[in-house]
Amino acid sequence: MLKPSNLRFRKSSYSGPKTENCIEIAETPDMSAIRDSRNPQLGYLLFGGVEWRSFIDVVKRQQF
Repeated sequence: MLKPSNLRFRKSSYSGPKTENCIEIAETPDMSAIRDSRNPQLGYLLFGGVEWRSFIDVVKRQQF
């Protein structure tokens, strides 16, 4: 697993300070990592490129 110190997590520009349900994302050339912005100490999940693109497509179509 990648070391958290090697990842640069960011929140969406759509996330405001009053938004409680946010995730943060860090991208590498091969993978994407996501974590809970309220509990970053709990770790993160890694997704390969194909899996990440599939996830984003489903979210954009609101099929979750």
